[in-house]
Amino acid sequence: MTEPHSVPPESTPPTVPQLDVRAAEPPTADTPTKTGGFADRPPGYPSALVWLRAGILRDWRGVLGAFVATWFYLPIGLLLAFWGGLSLAAVGLFAGGLNADEQIPSALRDAPLIGSLLEAFFARSGGLLGGVVGFAVGFLGGFLAVLALPWMGVADEPLALLTGLVGTVAAAALIGVLYTLYRVLLEPKLLVVSGARQPSRRETARLRPVLEDCARRLGLPSVPRLLMEDDPVLSNARTYARHVVVTTAVLTEPDDEVAALLSHELVHWRTGDEITSAFVRGVGLPLTLAHALPTWLMRTFPHPATNFVVFLFFWPVLLTMRYVVLPLHARDVRAAEYRADLGAVLTGHVDGLRRVLERRLSFESGRSGWDEAVCATHPPHELRLDALERASVAATAGVPDRAAEPVTVERLFGHPGPVGTRRTWLLVGALVLAACLGTSGLGVVQWAFFRPQATIDSYFSALADRDSEAALDVLTDQGAGSDRDLLAKLLRGKGYRPPTDVEISTLERDGDNATATVTYRLADAPQTATLTLTRRDETTLGLFHGWRLNGGPIPLNSSIADPGVRLNGVELPVATEGPPPVLLPGAYTATGPSSALSETPTTTVTVGPGQSAATLELVPVLKPTAIEAVETRVRSWLDECAKQTVAAPPNCPFSYYGGSSTQKVTWKILEYPKVAVELTGPSTARVSTPVETRGRVQVSGTNTYFGGSSPFTDDDTFTVTGVATAEGDTVSFQPPSD
Repeated sequence: MTEPHSVPPESTPPTVPQLDVRAAEPPTADTPTKTGGFADRPPGYPSALVWLRAGILRDWRGVLGAFVATWFYLPIGLLLAFWGGLSLAAVGLFAGGLNADEQIPSALRDAPLIGSLLEAFFARSGGLLGGVVGFAVGFLGGFLAVLALPWMGVADEPLALLTGLVGTVAAAALIGVLYTLYRVLLEPKLLVVSGARQPSRRETARLRPVLEDCARRLGLPSVPRLLMEDDPVLSNARTYARHVVVTTAVLTEPDDEVAALLSHELVHWRTGDEITSAFVRGVGLPLTLAHALPTWLMRTFPHPATNFVVFLFFWPVLLTMRYVVLPLHARDVRAAEYRADLGAVLTGHVDGLRRVLERRLSFESGRSGWDEAVCATHPPHELRLDALERASVAATAGVPDRAAEPVTVERLFGHPGPVGTRRTWLLVGALVLAACLGTSGLGVVQWAFFRPQATIDSYFSALADRDSEAALDVLTDQGAGSDRDLLAKLLRGKGYRPPTDVEISTLERDGDNATATVTYRLADAPQTATLTLTRRDETTLGLFHGWRLNGGPIPLNSSIADPGVRLNGVELPVATEGPPPVLLPGAYTATGPSSALSETPTTTVTVGPGQSAATLELVPVLKPTAIEAVETRVRSWLDECAKQTVAAPPNCPFSYYGGSSTQKVTWKILEYPKVAVELTGPSTARVSTPVETRGRVQVSGTNTYFGGSSPFTDDDTFTVTGVATAEGDTVSFQPPSD
C-alpha cells in the first residue's frame, strides 16, 4: 500500500472529493443513551418532520428515476417496443429483400456503372436494411405509444394535461411518504420477521461499549437500537432508520475493526440514509413489487437456468431497474458511502476500516430485491481506500494548500435547521391561501354551472328561450343527420309551448352517472319524467367536467304523408322525403291541409323529455258544405242524363227495357236522391245513396209491336255512386264507368 504522505492531492480521482477531516474529541457528556422522540429518530433534528424532510428531499435524481420508470410505464414500453421492433423488422426484412432494387429512380438505374452498383447493393442488402429500419421504427413507435397512450384523452386540453401530471406526481409522492412511514414505524416488526433478534447479554457486553464509544467520538448523545442476526460466517453490519443490525460473525473481529464498522453505520443512521432509500422505493412501489419476485427467485435458486428463465419473463423490469433507476440513485448511494467512511476517521479507527476494505468484507449488503438493484451500489473498494487514506493524511499531517476546508463533525452531519424559515412559511401560507381561495372559487363555479342540476336547468332554459342549438348541446345524441334548421323553425313557431314550472324533485348520483326525477307542466297538465345524465369526458377551460342528458331529439311518427301538414305554422316535409322530423320537449300546434271537401281540426302534439317517439295523427273531417256541393254536382249530372232521349243513357243510373223497339223516349226526374259522402282523403270522397233516400225517375215514349205502336209511361227508383274530388275551391263528381 502506498504511504499516506506519498499521495499528492493532484492524483485524486475526480469522483472522490479532497477532504480534510479532524477527529472530534470525545465529549465529557454522559454515556450515550438510547434514542428517543418520534420513531427513535437520530439526534440533531429539531423534529421528526425535519428528519423525514432531510432524507426525502436529498436524492432528487433517484426519486426522478423511480418516478419516471414506474409512473410512465417504462417496462411496458420496453416490452411493446421490443415486439413492435421485431414485427416491423420481419416486415422490412421480407419487403426490402423482394423489391428494394425497384425503388431506385429510373434516372439512376439507367446511369452507366452507378445503376448496376445500386441495383446490386440493394438487391443484396435491401432486406437487411429494411429489417434494421423496421426494427428501429417499430421499437421507437412501440415505446412512444406506451408513453403517450395515458395522455391521449387530454392531448387537446392543456390544463387537463397539467392537472393529470400534477395528480400523478402527488400520487407518487403520497405513496412514497406513506411507504417511508410504514418502513420507519413498523421497522422493529419487519426486522424480526427478516430474522433479526435482540442481542444477548454477552453480545451486548461485547458490542455496546464499542458502539457508545464511537457515538461519543462522533458527538452523538444517543445511539440506535442494536439487533443481531445469526450468521457465523459473513461479517456484516447494516443500518436502518432506527436500528443497526450486526451479524454474529462480527463478534470474532478485532475491536478496532468492529469500531470502524459501527462508526460507519452510525454515520448512515445519523444522516438518515435509510429514509432516502425508503422514499425512493416508495415512489416506485409498483416497480418495487414487480422487481421483488424475479430477484427473490434468482437469489433463492442460484442457477444459470433459473436466471435465464427469470430474465426471459421479467427482462423489461430488470433492465429498467438496472439501466434507469440504478444509475440515477447510485450517485447518492456512493456519496453516502464516502461520507459514512469518514466516521471511522473521526473516531480514530482508520486502520480498522482500511483492513476491512482490504479484505473485501461486504458489510451494508442489500436487504431486499430492490436494495440489491438500487441501494447496494457501493463505490469500488479501491476508491474508498483512496479516499480514506487521503482523509487520514489530512487529519494527521496537515492540510495541503489546494485541499478543501477541513471537515469536522459539524460539517459532516450539517445543520438541518428548522422545517422552514419565516419567509418560507409566509410563502407556503400565501400559496396555501391562494390554493384554498382558488379551489373554493372553482368549487363554486363547479357547483353553479357544472352540476347535474345545472345541466337540467340549462336544458329547460334553452327550451324556454326556444334555442334549439343550446338544447341539443346538452344531449348525448345531438341529432346528427336530422334537419336541425327545421327543428329551430319549429321551436320559434307561434304554436310552440315549452315545459313550465320545472322542478327537480330527486337526484341520485352514482360515479359518472346520475338519475333525476323532474316535474313540470306541459299543455296545462302536470307531468313527471325520469332523466339520466352522464358526466362529460371533455372539460371546459381544462378544469370543469359538465354533464349531458342521455338521449337525443325525439323522432316524429306521422300517419299523414300528404303535403300541407304543419307544426307551429311550419310545413313538414312529405314522409318519403328523407329522415323523419325530430322534436324537442314541448307542446306543438299541428294543422293539416284543407280542401273544398274536407278540413283538418287543429290538434296539439305533446313531447316530454325522455320520450322515445312522438306521434302526429291528423284526421280530416267533411266540411258542412261539402254534401250540398256534391249533391249539386250529382243533380247536374242527373239532369244531363234526363235530357237524353234513349232508353239507356250511357253512364247514367237509370234505363228502360220494356220493349224491343222504343221511340220518342223522354226522362223526368221525379225525386232526386239524397247522397252519402265518405272521405277517402283530404280531397277525395266516396259518394253513395242509402236505400231509404233513393231517387225516382219517370220515362215515357212509344213502343212498336209488329207494325203497330202504343204509348207507355213508367217510373222507377235509382241510386247514385261515384267519387267526388275537390279541385281548388270547387267539387267535381265522377260516376263509375260502365
